[in-house]
Amino acid sequence: MSKYKIKEIIRQLKEGKLSANKLYSRCRKRAQVFSELNFFVTTTFDSAKYNVEETDQRISKGKLLKLLDGIPVAVKDNFSTRDVTTTCASKSLSGYKPPYTATVVKRMLNEGAISMGKLNLDEFAMGSYSNTGVHSAVRNPWRYPFERSEKLTKRNHQSEADHTDHVTSIGDSDWFTTGGSSGGSAVAVAVGACFAALGSDTSGSVRVPAALCGVVGYKPTYGLLSRYGLIPLVHSLDCPGILTRYIDDAALVLNAIGGHDPLDSTSDARPFPHISLPEDISVQKLHIGIPKEFRSPYTTDKVLEAWSRCIDMFEAGGARVSQVSLPNHQYGLSCYNILNNVEVASNMSIYDGVEFGHRSEKGESVDDLYAETRHEGFNDIVRGRILTGNYFLLKDKYDKYFEQAMKVRQLICKDFESVFASGIDILLTPIVDYPGLTQAEVTSNKDRYAMVDCAATTVNLAGLPAVSIPVCVSSDGLPISLQLIASRFSDKSLLRTAKWIESQCPFPYHMLDENLMRYQNMLISDT
Repeated sequence: MSKYKIKEIIRQLKEGKLSANKLYSRCRKRAQVFSELNFFVTTTFDSAKYNVEETDQRISKGKLLKLLDGIPVAVKDNFSTRDVTTTCASKSLSGYKPPYTATVVKRMLNEGAISMGKLNLDEFAMGSYSNTGVHSAVRNPWRYPFERSEKLTKRNHQSEADHTDHVTSIGDSDWFTTGGSSGGSAVAVAVGACFAALGSDTSGSVRVPAALCGVVGYKPTYGLLSRYGLIPLVHSLDCPGILTRYIDDAALVLNAIGGHDPLDSTSDARPFPHISLPEDISVQKLHIGIPKEFRSPYTTDKVLEAWSRCIDMFEAGGARVSQVSLPNHQYGLSCYNILNNVEVASNMSIYDGVEFGHRSEKGESVDDLYAETRHEGFNDIVRGRILTGNYFLLKDKYDKYFEQAMKVRQLICKDFESVFASGIDILLTPIVDYPGLTQAEVTSNKDRYAMVDCAATTVNLAGLPAVSIPVCVSSDGLPISLQLIASRFSDKSLLRTAKWIESQCPFPYHMLDENLMRYQNMLISDT
């Protein structure tokens, strides 16, 4: 079923050619078979089964289907879900069950979606590879050595005790990373454990994992989706995002969850028009901008070739293509790091072990309790950002760092405004410099690969909509994606253009699906 778009699945449900139970069972099996990729942290299969039966009964009675009726979905574990554990992949929230559900999650469920559970991430979404959380790292399914997986290794060990020297297990870093921090969301969609997943995008945290896992990652305009119930990292940058296999599916989920929310002060109050994407799309009247600053010294030839081919494709389709300049793009990451650390220092202050979450058993005073609780509950990255953020807020540092970062952010916003005011409709850029990195490469060169979000960061600083779309597979079998960026609230134009690219270079999902199915059959034959 992974080759079908959601609207086609809804049609089959309506016509009785498919049941919600069959759809759910297929996704549940995928989640269980590929569990070693470590993308789920909490599953809600029992409640999902109940909702599936209810959906099939409603359909059998001929009742009108909702936008997402019977569609299995999953949610990043930093969205609050009532009575379902929400950990943010941190010890500090171990066992925490919120008393309410995030608005975007509630809206998705109200439209008939079936929640399969909560997805893995970097701790409090602070990371670039989904490998910093307490639930351990998420693993990319592309080129994953399933034949040497732990499951098969254990079974072979039990049945061939005399030949254990021939059994090889996967090393701690012998696999490709997913990008972060929404790595669990990207993998869940990639392996078919759900048809859509929610992530959060603060600096490319939806688009980067989507790119490295070969799925669509859509970050709407800031304010278009409610942040209520999304446990904050950076209030002024956080944006719920949507991960799917197809652009049409991302637009459908957006229609289900978009619109003003009075519970979110940053939610845009203007009426939210549903987005409909036609089958035949022309780009003849589009003016495509190619920002020269997005070509970094680290961008690999494989990514540059894909970028160049896509530019040629637009020109062949009748679009006008021009090089543009965003001169302050180079300062985006430094600006982001300052603003991020400052807001983290503020947002993390509530995790003190008093009202909820982890509480240390050490400490003879209140101050000791706070210190020990936060030391035990947070990892080095979170603690480091808290300390750095408080440093930036010191009286003699505030002007030098925080105020300067705010000024640079305004310059970045003005750069984008100038480009779009000049007649550019859409910007086409890379999203990551390389098709993929192994865990070993990441850990051995942290300084170099800490810059993974360079192409994504300025989009968040300016509050713009952007989408990462897979366009091809490299010669070594890894997905390559490109990024489209539009002006604020030009989400329809953005998704239309992305769908045109999708139609021009259909992504070969069968390459991944065949490998996944081969492994699934290996497990079945081994039992």
